[in-house]
Amino acid sequence: MRRLFRRSVFIGLWFLLPFASEAQTYVLDRLIAVVGDEIILQSDIEGQYLQMRAQGMVPGPDAKCQIFESLLEQKLLVAQAKADSIEVTDNNVQIELDQRMNYFVSIVGSEQALEEYFGKSILEIKDDFRELIREKQLTEKMKDKITGSVKITPSEVKEFYRSLPKDSLPVIPVQYEVQQIVIYPQIPEELILDVKDRLLSLRKRILNGESFATLAVLYSEDKESAMRGGEIGFMAKSELDPEYAKAAFSLKENGVSSIVESEFGFHIIQMIERKGDRVNTRHILMKPKIPPDAIEKARGKLDTLARYIRNDSISFEGAVFRYTMDETTALNGGLVFNKQTGSSLLTIEEFTPEERIWLEKLKPGEISDPIVTKNDKQKTVLKIIRLKKKVEEHKANLDLDYVMLQNAALSQKKNKILEDWIREKQKNTFIQLFGPLKQCQFHYSGWIKSGV
Repeated sequence: MRRLFRRSVFIGLWFLLPFASEAQTYVLDRLIAVVGDEIILQSDIEGQYLQMRAQGMVPGPDAKCQIFESLLEQKLLVAQAKADSIEVTDNNVQIELDQRMNYFVSIVGSEQALEEYFGKSILEIKDDFRELIREKQLTEKMKDKITGSVKITPSEVKEFYRSLPKDSLPVIPVQYEVQQIVIYPQIPEELILDVKDRLLSLRKRILNGESFATLAVLYSEDKESAMRGGEIGFMAKSELDPEYAKAAFSLKENGVSSIVESEFGFHIIQMIERKGDRVNTRHILMKPKIPPDAIEKARGKLDTLARYIRNDSISFEGAVFRYTMDETTALNGGLVFNKQTGSSLLTIEEFTPEERIWLEKLKPGEISDPIVTKNDKQKTVLKIIRLKKKVEEHKANLDLDYVMLQNAALSQKKNKILEDWIREKQKNTFIQLFGPLKQCQFHYSGWIKSGV
């Protein structure tokens, strides 16, 4: 159940690479580089190259050289991380491994399909990936050690902007700054009790010997995990809804919880396995259906609020403070932010389809009628939105796009520091390349030692 997870899962292209090379029996594996105590094999290059083609990409003539240098950089960082005694925990490796495996199982449909695709058992696939994930995490930790404390000043942001060729400045699409007042329709108690009764009935059947996994496939409203018998994979407490985590971590192996209410709905949970601070569970999720009269009641309340705001009987911010049910925007006047960038200027794609209809016709300062839509937890909500500001399509500039330019300037500064570190580290690290890829035109000349 990915929506139950607090942390997003980044799926790297490299995750499938070892199998691409293994499927091609004509690839002769051989040592092509040594960086400190780390090695790179020909299959590492061929695997990534073949995977690019499998993804529909058209590799350029220097693709293998670019892959090779990327691996050289990674091995240099890993070698230094080990020398500095930087470690990644088995738990963190296992968490990322399980998340990635769960994702790919959801893509192909089942563990059996994944095993057939790769010609290996799930355990063998995990063993192959475990070291790749460990190296990736070591690389990220080493990069953070090198550049994590780097800051950017306003003057550096301005200098970065002035250095950009004016004809290459990115075009920023139309952006909207929006405030919202959110109301959750009230679900009658009898409908909640009906859901609980159905879950209690399923729990009784499980305790009497029926398969939890089978019932999850048949009845769970979390369709993603239902395909896997309700299983969501190994998760730490921080990755789960707090109430779900509290119940899950209190269970013994194969134990079944009582009914648990989370921000996603109502669950019964079964413990599959616990490993340290992680648990693998399966669940059955059910959500009470919202009756039309509950939606109409919420709509009427928002209609009244919108009328008061338009008549200046109350400010939008005052109405937010008194009436909104959305905790994330309750204390900032209802202002909606992009959680990744921290910017309040959002593109149209960052809103729901129902909100987009209104944004395309509102003028700054105007308020929508009540909108029925879904929040990021996929719960039905009603809201009114106020278009605070609309920024038309434009070339990036300091006045309107400072946060974006600040992030870009910081990224450039970190990249420069990392490049300097690589060049310096190449000087006193044992590096030897073998084979024809040694003739590549590298970005860093230090991979080739004089006299070698």
